[in-house]
Amino acid sequence: MFASPLGPLVLHDDGHALTALDYGAAQPPPAAADKPSPLAEQALAALQSYFSGPHGPAQADGLMAALPLAPAGTPFQRRVWASLRAIPPGQTRTYGELARELGTSARAVGQACRTNPLAILVPCHRVVAAHGLGGYSGAVQGQELERKTWLLRHEGALRDGL
Repeated sequence: MFASPLGPLVLHDDGHALTALDYGAAQPPPAAADKPSPLAEQALAALQSYFSGPHGPAQADGLMAALPLAPAGTPFQRRVWASLRAIPPGQTRTYGELARELGTSARAVGQACRTNPLAILVPCHRVVAAHGLGGYSGAVQGQELERKTWLLRHEGALRDGL
C-alpha cells in the first residue's frame, strides 16, 4: 500500500509484472511478512517520484515506462493501454484522436480506459473528451472525476476549456 495525495494505492503483482493498481481503503500497515516485492518497491519508487512535486510526473515517466506490466485484458484493451503509455505527462489526447490512431471508435477507447486495471501507471486520465474532461473509471462526476482532475492538474495538463 502507498499513501498518495489521492488516498491509499494498492499494488498487485505476479512476481514478474504489475497486474493492478487500485485506489484502496485505508488499511493497517502491513506485517513484516507482507514486505513489498522488489517489483512493488520499484513501482512505489516511481509513484513517490510522480507525486513528489510539480516536476514529479516528468521525472517519473522513465521509471514508470520501465515497469513491467501485465494487466489482464483482451488484445484490444492491451493495445489501447499500450497507446496510453505513449502519452507524455502534461499532454492529453481525446478519445476520438486515439480511436482514429487505432482504427476503432471513441466509445471502444473509452470502454478500454474504463477497464484499465493499472490507474496512473497506464495513464487513462490523459484521455479526455473533445469538449471537456470526459469520464474516469466509468464515472462522469464524483470522486473518480476529482481524481482525474487532480492528476491532470498535477501534470500541468489542464488548460482552458477542460
